[in-house]
Amino acid sequence: MFPFANDAVPPLSGVRVLDAARVLAGPFCGQLLADLGADVVKLERPGSGDDTRGWGPPFTADGMSAYFMSCNRGKRSLTLDIGHPDGNAVFHRLLDSSDVLIENFRSDSSAKLGLAPEQLLARHPRLIACSISGFGRTGPLRDAPGYDFAIQAMSGLMGITGPIGGPPYKVGVALADILTGLYASTAILACLRARERSGHGYAIDLGLLDCALASQVNVAQAYLTSGKLPARQGNAHLQIVPYELFETADGYLVLNVGNDGQWQSFCTAAGATELASEPRYAKNRQRVELRSELVPKVAAIMKQHSTTEWEQRLTAANVPHSVVQDYAGAFAHEQTAARGMKLTIRDPAGNPVDLIGNPIHLTGAPTAPSTMPPKLGAQTDEVLRELGLGNEELSALRAKGVV
Repeated sequence: MFPFANDAVPPLSGVRVLDAARVLAGPFCGQLLADLGADVVKLERPGSGDDTRGWGPPFTADGMSAYFMSCNRGKRSLTLDIGHPDGNAVFHRLLDSSDVLIENFRSDSSAKLGLAPEQLLARHPRLIACSISGFGRTGPLRDAPGYDFAIQAMSGLMGITGPIGGPPYKVGVALADILTGLYASTAILACLRARERSGHGYAIDLGLLDCALASQVNVAQAYLTSGKLPARQGNAHLQIVPYELFETADGYLVLNVGNDGQWQSFCTAAGATELASEPRYAKNRQRVELRSELVPKVAAIMKQHSTTEWEQRLTAANVPHSVVQDYAGAFAHEQTAARGMKLTIRDPAGNPVDLIGNPIHLTGAPTAPSTMPPKLGAQTDEVLRELGLGNEELSALRAKGVV
């Protein structure tokens, strides 16, 4: 037991977020805030909703796409046409009762609708407005569409990803979108804290390209420091050796020798006394400089034993390593189960549905319980009634196709 009290509610309980973003970066940010207890209302187009509702297969038995489910749990869905004058008026009423807006409107269309950041803050002075776009709201590409694949190419990420020979590769998931969602949630939380002191709202301007560049940390910094383009390393590390994928006698294993002590431990586990005693390999800097000489020696040793044998030896020697797993193995792993990273919940019909779990574990407060991503517009009446709209107003909006 920890020697302090636990809160009764999650950290963001009482915070209202209007998630007006589509596809991945913004919705992923909204899901993170929902996991922390915020009331996240997902604004969607009447009739069609978020594009990702149709991105599949796979789909659940009741027609919800896996893609949509991955970044929209814990939200309420409201359908609203903000391009219609009546819908625009309702949108501003929603903002009056919201702390945060997440949006990825085109800058030209948002200005026409009176939804540019400066317009929003003039009308809603305590609002935290987070704008997500491909290239941000300044610069020559500010109005250009931005897609994750193109951003990975443009940011240099594909230039350092993939085999040493052959074409560049993208990362297997839409990493620029996910990283932008993480940067967005961090910025929003910082602004919520700052508003407690200042009393005024903030505009956040995030571009996928900026976030993709910033997230390449040591590799991009190596270029800025040296002026030399880093060579593509395939499954190796630019600045640590040996730190890569190796073939064993019957499979593959990732070896992560992160410091000089671990190098000595690996040599002991491998029975490679000649490598351990070689002074030219003693320091990581030397091992990196002698990569072409050393790695083939390690590769030859790794092929001498099975993957299981290496797991036993490296675990006993406390050398970081991992077998390459597919999703079946990852989700079946006892560590994944212990951390609750696969959740089974029930849909409205009572059918079991598996979801990716929330990776945040708190002491001192709970996180929000995970709930099914919402059906399109399922909470429209509920949310609008909270604004004070009555039956006649709802009927009128529905007759005009606004909701």
